[in-house]
Amino acid sequence: MKRLLTAAALIPVIVYVVLFAGDWLFFGVLAAAALLTYREYDGLAAASGFGAPGPLGYGFGLLLLVWAGPAWLAAVAAAAVALAMAMRASDLSNSLPRAALLSLGVLYAFGCWKCALPLREANRHWLMFALLVNWVGDGGAYYAGRAFGKHKMAPRVSPQKSWEGAAASMISSMAIAGFYLAHFTGLDIPRALVFAAAANAAGQIGDLAESAIKRGAGVKDSGTLLPGHGGFLDRVDSTLFALPAVYALGLCFKLM
Repeated sequence: MKRLLTAAALIPVIVYVVLFAGDWLFFGVLAAAALLTYREYDGLAAASGFGAPGPLGYGFGLLLLVWAGPAWLAAVAAAAVALAMAMRASDLSNSLPRAALLSLGVLYAFGCWKCALPLREANRHWLMFALLVNWVGDGGAYYAGRAFGKHKMAPRVSPQKSWEGAAASMISSMAIAGFYLAHFTGLDIPRALVFAAAANAAGQIGDLAESAIKRGAGVKDSGTLLPGHGGFLDRVDSTLFALPAVYALGLCFKLM
């Protein structure tokens, strides 16, 4: 019940921000989402045993979000500074892992969210689709997995996930999110289904990747912010992988 109530409260707000809010309000919400993502990632990284990447990631992450030039330049700067700062570590055996965790955190928490900007600029429904595809997929996987899931998908990483749930996630995303994309952007049905399938597959990989991080850190949830869902990162882990997948595919099809 908590899961449904949380979703019912948040989804209308997100729909308004994506489809109707002004650019400044949208960017503010996007930046807040990226900051929350990095905050929970920072905690998971600290629990992994190498120490938290620290507050430097917030600064470089926000720089990456607002940077109008080549995004890779901000990412390279973050990696270079992280390596330089690693020299100050009291235990030099942790220097390289901590620098790597900082660089990865900037790309993961802020770089993935940055892909929402060109998607919304191309068409607000492109971004809405990139969010919807995982909302629908997560719901399909959750209920079908509970009812029919027998064959474990990745028991070492996420014991509850099944191939039956994964299939239901893919089918529901293609049927609902694919139709949404075709209807609101004018994209033909075959390509809309390709986009939905690619985004769903990326999202499921993102979900498993975050589960692996939590397993390595020895925690069940990334936080407690969202009742029934765990942490904020637990809710958006699929979206973080789906956003760059949709944007990259859009560039390949010359739609962005």
